[in-house]
Amino acid sequence: MSTDTAVSALSRNAVHLLPESGLEAKLKLGRPLRVKLGIDVTSPDIHIGRAIPLQRMRAFQDAGHIGVLIVGDYTTRIGDPSGRSTERPILDPNAIDRDAQTYIEQAMVILDRDRTEVRFNGEWLSTLDFADVLRLTRTITVSQILERDDFANRVQANEPVSVSELLYPLMQAYDSVAIEADLELGGTDQLYNLLAGRTVMEAYGLEPQVVLTTPLLLSWDGAKMSSSVGNNIPLTAPPEEQFGRTMRIPDEMLEQWWTLVAEQPVPDTDPMDAKLELARVIVRRSHGEEAARAAEAHFTRVVREGSAPDDVEERPLPESDPVHLPAVISEAFGLSTSEARRMIGQGGVKLDGQPVEALDMAREELAGKLLQAGKRRFVRLVASS
Repeated sequence: MSTDTAVSALSRNAVHLLPESGLEAKLKLGRPLRVKLGIDVTSPDIHIGRAIPLQRMRAFQDAGHIGVLIVGDYTTRIGDPSGRSTERPILDPNAIDRDAQTYIEQAMVILDRDRTEVRFNGEWLSTLDFADVLRLTRTITVSQILERDDFANRVQANEPVSVSELLYPLMQAYDSVAIEADLELGGTDQLYNLLAGRTVMEAYGLEPQVVLTTPLLLSWDGAKMSSSVGNNIPLTAPPEEQFGRTMRIPDEMLEQWWTLVAEQPVPDTDPMDAKLELARVIVRRSHGEEAARAAEAHFTRVVREGSAPDDVEERPLPESDPVHLPAVISEAFGLSTSEARRMIGQGGVKLDGQPVEALDMAREELAGKLLQAGKRRFVRLVASS
């Protein structure tokens, strides 16, 4: 394969590839490149939007290079200020350590485990003494850091910017020094931090890394994917959930999703079939072919045909009589009681297929009934013995 062809394949969907001809020069070194991707532990899950850079890392691995996955157990304690209008809250170290282990397993849905080097940046950042930190801070000026739009906007608005936030890009850059990265991957919102890595590496006498950014995958609601909002598809979510969430994509977003997630053009078919096939691709990647077929069958039966699934969970009714239905819905499906009331008012709650209007019902009226909230949530209500 020619160098130009290799660059084209490795940089598929890239927004930035800097410096120009930098990747060609790295490939001509004739050795496996060290391809860095850092992930801060800001939520329990990696969703498919955050997996787009992982897919680029896998492409490099398939070409014989080494993926260095850096789990930001240390940088997470500060929080990346990229795109933020306020400082991130300090997270619980125990939660960070717990979620970090799940991140690694989730990342392996995409990555080649045998060609992945997993590192925690606490390995080197926790060992820096004050003199080391001072040396690091001398590699970039304050004016360079304040060139970032998020910092500049906050300063102009007289909003506080903490010194720890100013140090974040330097900490991420030092990760590149510690592992001697040849190339760093990240989303477009990470461009400043990735370029800072080049500056800091050069200050430490290392050949600067190449920078490759990937586009942002928007959710079906047109917003940035967020675990806290719930408009995402976790890489290890149950097959039925992955399939159902994929089917929410509006037709006009299919091209973006196929291009970034499946890395293929949209099939020349009607939007529903294209959506179904994309859902199969997403579930198959995480759970395998059999799970993809079962998830599609579940979607067809429960959503498209409106039938209940075969294996409905049983949930005991409270002892109170009458029973406050919003409280039952809240406990059964993880909704707030206000959301449950709203669903009842909108006709979205059914008992044995019939819409429910009452908020309080006699216990005997509920026992043995199939409770449905929305299109895909079902439980069988049973009277405890």
